[in-house]
Amino acid sequence: MNDPEFDKGSSTARSPLSRAMVLLLAVTCGAAVANIYYAQPLLPVVSEALGVSEGAGGLIVTASQIGYALSLGLLVPLGDVLERRRLVSGLLALSAVALLGAAASPSLGVLYAAVALVGVTSAVAQIVVPMAASLAADHERGAVVGTVMSGLLIGIMLARTIAGALAEFGDWRLVFVFAACVMVLLAITLRLVLPLVPPTAKTPYPRLLSSVVTLVRTESLLRRRMALAAVGMGAFTVLWTASSFLLAGPAYGYGPAVIGLFGLVGVVGAAAASVAGRLADRGHARRVTTGGLIVLTGSWGVLVFAGQGGPLGLGALMIGIVALNLGQQALLISHQSVLYRRIPHARSRVTTALMVSAFAGSTVSSALTAALYPRVGWTGVSVLGAGIALIGLAVWSLELLRPSPAEPLADPSADENLHADAHPARTSPAGPDRTHVHTPETADA
Repeated sequence: MNDPEFDKGSSTARSPLSRAMVLLLAVTCGAAVANIYYAQPLLPVVSEALGVSEGAGGLIVTASQIGYALSLGLLVPLGDVLERRRLVSGLLALSAVALLGAAASPSLGVLYAAVALVGVTSAVAQIVVPMAASLAADHERGAVVGTVMSGLLIGIMLARTIAGALAEFGDWRLVFVFAACVMVLLAITLRLVLPLVPPTAKTPYPRLLSSVVTLVRTESLLRRRMALAAVGMGAFTVLWTASSFLLAGPAYGYGPAVIGLFGLVGVVGAAAASVAGRLADRGHARRVTTGGLIVLTGSWGVLVFAGQGGPLGLGALMIGIVALNLGQQALLISHQSVLYRRIPHARSRVTTALMVSAFAGSTVSSALTAALYPRVGWTGVSVLGAGIALIGLAVWSLELLRPSPAEPLADPSADENLHADAHPARTSPAGPDRTHVHTPETADA
């Protein structure tokens, strides 16, 4: 496993990952990303304990999201140029320190700084995903990525439930101490059991960042998948932002503890989505995308009935949550499957572009939902969610009519990487699309 060639598309240099290793990577993803969601159900308690307004306390989540957004663009690309076992274990250890800082924060300002650093280190989850793809054999890559991404989404869903339960039995600071202990345990375990994962490029950091822009500019497949990632995360965010208002409102009248439990419903969709990864391994990634978009759009046809309350409304909400989460997870897995195959030497940079786009979609959708819900209610935001999903179908129709090149690009040498911009047609990791011929295999990649 120490041969660098195993990370450059050579199936013969890789052996299948053990089930235990895949599950460990999935748990790592889920636990890391959960760190930026633990604070959400704790905001009223934290605000009261620190003697600040709920508005000021609400910025705790904003601080962590800002840190996470910065790290997506500035930190995740390092996965292509640094040895990843050391990078991942080091970030997990740093995350533990930041979480302990949050637990010990004597004031809101210190807490802001601590959770911002927690957000930065939580991007380790987006380094683990392409790392898992690199460790996997070709025939199992989709299934491995699907399982790891399921772990990530389950972490998001369970974070609120875990935080609420721990805060119920102890102080809010206990939540951050618990999370820090998990990070330490994972850092030690991964350091001991992971093989060396050599870098795939030798590129100076400034050029590394600019190469992300180059890939976006020259790869139509990446641009379209970025648009679909923004759509999927946008629809996902509309649901989870508006559902809190709906469940706390007159139609249901639930308290925060009960509302947090609805995250468990989303776990069903996340867990079932690993099937999408196996389908992608069998050459059906495009069908997975089509199915995911159809399910994502159709889920809003069910969710709209949740606004009427009662048993029927509750049933519609639960079915819609499962369907939407399944569709969103299937989309993410299909994006990563085709992009990791297309650009195997720059998987971390591909992840950066994909996740920044998804985060942008989430941010815009969250703002629109918060602004529109008081005016148009649940029915109105359901129309918004369906409209966002329909945009995804329009983008995908363009891809079906004019498929982007999807066959693997050659892995440039270190010297070629350094001079890629000077000879884009010959050495760029993202050469002109017109130079590629569409084969039947490419069309269904």
